[in-house]
Amino acid sequence: MESSTNQLDTGLGNLIGRSAAMKQVFALIQRVAPTEATVMIMGESGVGKELVSECIHRFSHRAQGPLVAINCGSIPASLIEAELFGYEKGSFTGASRSHAGVFEGATGGTLFLDEVTEMPLEMQTRLLRVLETGRFYRVGGTQEIKTDIRVVAATNRNITEAVANRQLREDLMYRLAVFPLHVPALRERVGDVPLLAEHFLKVLNQANATQKRFSAAFLDALRTYRWPGNVRELKNAIERSFILADDVLEFDLPLAMPT
Repeated sequence: MESSTNQLDTGLGNLIGRSAAMKQVFALIQRVAPTEATVMIMGESGVGKELVSECIHRFSHRAQGPLVAINCGSIPASLIEAELFGYEKGSFTGASRSHAGVFEGATGGTLFLDEVTEMPLEMQTRLLRVLETGRFYRVGGTQEIKTDIRVVAATNRNITEAVANRQLREDLMYRLAVFPLHVPALRERVGDVPLLAEHFLKVLNQANATQKRFSAAFLDALRTYRWPGNVRELKNAIERSFILADDVLEFDLPLAMPT
């Protein structure tokens, strides 16, 4: 495991922040990362839940193994079983060869199940069984496969509401949320906005061999805007302003929708 002494006053791993809210997130990551506990990362879209999963993996005993991520909401219901568990040749139309799923691909490492509440309920039942037994079959397979992975899941939903709305099995919630971890929205950590903005600008300057900078008005606007799209929106806004600027970035929100 990588030492937590690598934590700087500006963040942990690829996570950036000095706010009390983010320092709490960093402390929780350092507590849970060395364990084998399943983690449920919760927070609005764009707050950086995948970066949190990367940080948990980086500071875990599985850091030398793979980190495999899958977005449960982006895969058609008819294909998600094959994506998770793999399939054998001839198990369905188009299966011209055997294929390992992400449970096998993540062996020895961490499997990140993003937007797990978007997974069909029937697949949640099978996922629960695999988490409980550590064993599964490929689609069309007869040979039982043993897993050696750590599961980290994420959702932008309130998990108790998801259970009530039959979007998440209650027993699966308890299995995945052994260690729940909430990532605050950017409006809850406004003191981190300039720090994040400077980081994104530095990356752009390095990639483009430029020395562009923020105007004072830009920095003022950063602090007052509510950032409904969270860190993702901030990053995109800075990139667009960077493209438009010759030397000094002026604040512009191209994606702000009329009300």
